[in-house]
Amino acid sequence: MTASAHALELLQVAAAAADSKAGEDLVAIDVSNPLPLTDIFLIVTGRSERNVVAIAGEIEDKMTEAGHKSLRREGRAEGRWVLVDFGDLVVHIFHEEERVYYSLERLWKDCPVIPIALPAHKAAE
Repeated sequence: MTASAHALELLQVAAAAADSKAGEDLVAIDVSNPLPLTDIFLIVTGRSERNVVAIAGEIEDKMTEAGHKSLRREGRAEGRWVLVDFGDLVVHIFHEEERVYYSLERLWKDCPVIPIALPAHKAAE
């Protein structure tokens, strides 16, 4: 089993939103085989608590604009690990230290990584 086309569409919207708020080290993992309730985990790093919250907010805003409402959100008050559940896509936005500590990529290392196509950035003028 592989991630659905709908999940891949959600991934592109969320990844572009995270990238626009300086989200770093974006990794998408296809968890559709071991997890029956979701298809993709998107893991993003923010450099500070404020950045983590800003990334989560931008992802929710852009997903809402695209017609996809979040089902659940956790951790926003602390800004260290925010989880936003969109059904087929679950986004984990980590502060750098939490990303290293929890190491979700290591936990899901047997699942395939999905390439993420991000929009090209314009050079500063």
